[in-house]
Amino acid sequence: MPKPQIPEISVVVPVYNEAENVEKLVREIHSAMAGTVFEMNFVNDCSSDNTQDVLQSLKTEFPMLRVLSHRNNAGQSRAIRTGILAAKAPVIATLDGDGQNDPADIPALFKQFTRSDAPQNLGLVGGRRAKRRDSMAKRFGSRFGNGIRKKLLNDNADDTGCGLKVFSREAFLRLPYFDHIHRYIPALMLREGFATEFADVNHRHREFGVSKYTNFGRLIVSIADLRGVMWLNRRSRNPNGWDEV
Repeated sequence: MPKPQIPEISVVVPVYNEAENVEKLVREIHSAMAGTVFEMNFVNDCSSDNTQDVLQSLKTEFPMLRVLSHRNNAGQSRAIRTGILAAKAPVIATLDGDGQNDPADIPALFKQFTRSDAPQNLGLVGGRRAKRRDSMAKRFGSRFGNGIRKKLLNDNADDTGCGLKVFSREAFLRLPYFDHIHRYIPALMLREGFATEFADVNHRHREFGVSKYTNFGRLIVSIADLRGVMWLNRRSRNPNGWDEV
């Protein structure tokens, strides 16, 4: 009996109370990744609806689907990390579980990340939402926050709030973990000596459910997070690799 193939890429999707969105998302990922050896790691962050039941019902139809479920609610960043720790592939793609990120963009980011002439130290290719499909207030809050973060961290990222990213699993696991790390992955990749690139991606309206974030809530946590990442950057000393002699 042939051994199962090791996936080329693990698609990690954190979900919390997204029962109405997950089936469509699973099907879209499966369609987008046709011709690629991949797995889907959906991480249920202790949803109070039937998100887990819907996902479990799809496992027979989609054998590459893995359903990981937190015993306690721990937030989006921890769910992403859980999916990455469980991943079998060396390359990770992440996207939000609300359906606003388009899985059809994953292959292009993956191709950019794995191209033969990519920088040797390329750690991440991040999505950049070309046309936001959110409310005016949410778009303004995002532009304001991204502008401040980019100026203070000099991370060259116009849109770290985009959940669609492709990156090295090994590189991610070198980063210092903290809650809300998912918004600072580009800055922390640079801190560790990795190169980062970005590409425009599609963005869609949320069809079902409600956002788990507000502008005010993001502002409160981002103040502490920014100070923390700035401190980490100041305390970093990078040897630019090493040689065994």
